[in-house]
Parts: sequence; structure tokens; C-alpha cells
Amino acid sequence: MRLEGFGVTVRFALLAVVWGASFLFIKVGLAGLSPAQIALARVALGALALAVVLVARRRPLPRDPVLWGHLAVVSVLLCVVPFLLFSWAEQYISSGLASIFNATTPLVTMLLAAAALPEERFTPPRVLGLSLGFLGVLTIVGVWHGVDVSHQLTAQLACLGATTCYGACFVYMRRFVSPRGADPVVVAFGQTGSATVILGLLAPAIAVTPVHLDFAVVASTVALGVFGTGIAYVWNVRIIAAWGAANASAVTYLTPVVGVLLGVLVLGEPVSWNQPAGAVLIVVGILAAHGRLRRRTREPEMVSR
Repeated sequence: MRLEGFGVTVRFALLAVVWGASFLFIKVGLAGLSPAQIALARVALGALALAVVLVARRRPLPRDPVLWGHLAVVSVLLCVVPFLLFSWAEQYISSGLASIFNATTPLVTMLLAAAALPEERFTPPRVLGLSLGFLGVLTIVGVWHGVDVSHQLTAQLACLGATTCYGACFVYMRRFVSPRGADPVVVAFGQTGSATVILGLLAPAIAVTPVHLDFAVVASTVALGVFGTGIAYVWNVRIIAAWGAANASAVTYLTPVVGVLLGVLVLGEPVSWNQPAGAVLIVVGILAAHGRLRRRTREPEMVSR
């Protein structure tokens, strides 16, 4: 049992590293590929890795056409649009900053869920968490410098657009996909496979720039697709099964730390004080929204009479 628990801990650490490093992989890949080419390679390699897992586990694909329709919508919201937006954005901002914006996903999800799902109504902790998260975004952007419409600001807005897609997708999946009880790995393959088909059809129009490959570009793209978009999902499913969704979601707090550190150490990216300060506010906002900042009170002892 202890060995199994250690294995889950290792997967958790690897998941934080791989997802945090995804933004570094995108940045390196942009040296030889366009944003659309990175997005296409990412989903194709991720789908290939998940296909290998499905074959090894002998998991059949679903035959429900309605489920495949929902997975097509999921692929657009979870893969096609956000992968394009993050890849485009990193042409103008650092990989570390992109990873920080990615950390807003739980807060955006909570906001959209409150608007779309009656059972996810606003509560005081959630309002506090969303307020802190919004303050964190404003801190990262540095609003005290004034609003300067530039590629950098547009890139930051693109990152927020990507996390909004993630949030909308999680709400959509909860309402239309989860009730069907499909295997999580099958769902992951369905969404990456559908995204591969969609981006493949769009490729003649959006992925036509020349390709310049070297070892760093190829290795980063393979790691981004196979591990960051494929195998990491399998790890996440196993962590959720062992620790529960709430504990597994703690990886959200670590990915921006990994992303910023790798950007600084590997690429020499500069970091201004407001970026980590804003990230801290976002993480505190997530904790507050989930009620994890409340002091635990001791249960009163039962007194027999």
C-alpha cells in the first residue's frame, strides 16, 4: 500500500512538472513551427499516445453518435481554440507569464458554472475567491501603468480567452458528457482525436508557414503532445481515483510555479514583481473559493446525560 501511495505521489509530481513545462515546450517549438502547427502536432501526438493506452487496455470506443457530437464540442473548447490561443500568445509574452494566466482556469470555471448550473450558485467564499483572482489578473497586467493596446496586452487577453474556453468546456462536460459514464481515457482520446481531425481540416488555411525543425523543436513538440496532452491525462485520472478530485486539483497551484521557474532557468525569461504577486493572489483566490482558508474548528465533544 505504501508503495502504491508513493507511486501516486510520483505521478502527481510528474503531472505538475509536465503541465508546467508545457508552456516552455510551446515557446521552444515556436522557433521552428507556427502556432497552428504546434497545436496540430500537439493534439495528434496526444491522440496517438492515448490510442496506444486504449489498445493496451483493450478499451472499445463508444458507438453513441450523440456522445461523439459532444466530444467534438469538447475538442473545440478544450483543445482547438485554447491550444491555438496559447501558442499564438507565447509569440509575444513569456512562457512563465502564460503559465500564470493558465492558473485562472479554476476561477473562470467557477464563474461560468455559477451562471450555467443552478447547483453551483455563488457563495461568500466563492465571491471572495473570484474577487481575489480578478485582483490577481489586474496585478499581472499592471493596470497602474495604464492600458496600452499592444501585442503583449492582446496576448494576455488571448490567454484569458483560452482559460475561458477551458472553463466553458468543464461546465459543458459536467452537463452533457459526465452523465453518460464514458471511460475518462476514452473521453480524452475522443477529444484529442476530434481536435486532430478539425485542425487537420483547417491546416491548409492556417498552418502553411515554412517548417524549420531541429532537435529542440522536435523534442519539445513530442514532449508537449505525448506527455503534456496524452499520458498526463492518464496520470491525472489515476491521481483523482486515489486522492479524490479536490486533492488532485492541487496540481493547479504548482503548474505556474514550474512554468515560471523553467522559463527563468532554461530560457532566461525576465520576471517582474507583479507577475508572481498576481499569481499568489490567484492561488489564494482559488483556495478561498474552495473554502480552504477557513480555520478548522474542533468538533464539540458529546456529553452524556
